[in-house]
Amino acid sequence: MTPSPVRPAPGGLDDTDRWVPEPVKDTGYGRSPYERDRARVLHSAGFRRLAARTQVHTAETGGADDVPRTRLTHSLEVAQIAREMGARLGCEPDVVDVAGLAHDLGHPPFGHNGEWALHDLAVDIGGFEGNAQTLRVLTRLEAKVLGPDGSSAGLNLTRASLDATCKYPWPRQADQRKFGLYADDEPVFAWLRAGAPEPTRRCLEAQVMDWADDVAYSVHDLEDGIHGGYIDLGLLIADRDEQHALAADVAAVYSTESVDDLAGILAELLAHPALRPIAGYDGSHPAQAALKGMTSILTGAFVAAAVSATRQQAGGLPVRRYAADLVVPRVVRARCALLKGLALRYVMRRPGAEAGYRRQREILAELVEALTDRAPAGLDPVFAPLWVAAPDDRARARVIIDQVASLTDPAAVSWHRRLTGRPAPD
Repeated sequence: MTPSPVRPAPGGLDDTDRWVPEPVKDTGYGRSPYERDRARVLHSAGFRRLAARTQVHTAETGGADDVPRTRLTHSLEVAQIAREMGARLGCEPDVVDVAGLAHDLGHPPFGHNGEWALHDLAVDIGGFEGNAQTLRVLTRLEAKVLGPDGSSAGLNLTRASLDATCKYPWPRQADQRKFGLYADDEPVFAWLRAGAPEPTRRCLEAQVMDWADDVAYSVHDLEDGIHGGYIDLGLLIADRDEQHALAADVAAVYSTESVDDLAGILAELLAHPALRPIAGYDGSHPAQAALKGMTSILTGAFVAAAVSATRQQAGGLPVRRYAADLVVPRVVRARCALLKGLALRYVMRRPGAEAGYRRQREILAELVEALTDRAPAGLDPVFAPLWVAAPDDRARARVIIDQVASLTDPAAVSWHRRLTGRPAPD
């Protein structure tokens, strides 16, 4: 594997520093370094690939009237929510915008199902995690800037923008599934985290992005689930046993609240004036308008609650970087988790879904096996030289995982068919 780019010359700590120093670029319009960061993410190949990667519904499926969100539309929505929330708190708007746009760049084909599959395949070389892969994409795999030794520095974003994308600023640990970097990305991680007051403390912009991600995930996936006919709020409102079962799912996956507390919060949430009109959703124009109204009201409420609580605790504006932590009221966080649970229970765990997930995992496993046998010839022009330069088998295996993780959903199916000579597993 290629070595990490060399460190910039020692000097004062500056949030606008880049891992590889660049000459000042004067376009005549006075763009800030953070505006340049935002443009680099928007124009990157990795960002475009998000258009064909699964959010909750598989990205390439659906009829003419079925337009579920993809990782790309989700990222745009996260960026919009994060930018607005950050601006209310006094954060640099373009930094939180960059974090929202970039936060899912490392997610592989087939959504979280693909992430778990690649983690199992990479368990002996440090595992796989979408957020750790995002750091790798931004600082190594994307083509934009080369270091003095010719190795890639990825998009070479500023320190502040990179730090804002770090949801989980720690390496892989035995008791945690989530982590933010692989071992060979430690040098650039240490550089971008310089100035953090505590090793695992996230900057405010990363916290804003994370909450914006939760809000977008919960509210927009609920919207898609209702519009797609997977979620029937009317049936849920009428069935207390089902409400308790949903609360149990959420307690097991998304929340530290008790099942009984979640069930009580869920009952109050289902009585919300914005949700009641959706109980008999029929896809008509008035129904779609009510659904959009629900999305807007819930998003606004979740954002306003966090902004208000944070401003109250911080005691003044502006607050940014490590001057404050985001405060999300307990009940608001539980409501968001319950909405995420609706997509989990009725969309991701719907009857018959597991067979499709199993096929996706088989595709990725067979792809990794085929590429391991055929490397470097089977790899694309970005990854083949990295495989050749890799110093050992572990590093070569990581290049294979990087290659597979870079694919879109349709590309993974196509590569599987081409490399194995057979259709995707039934």
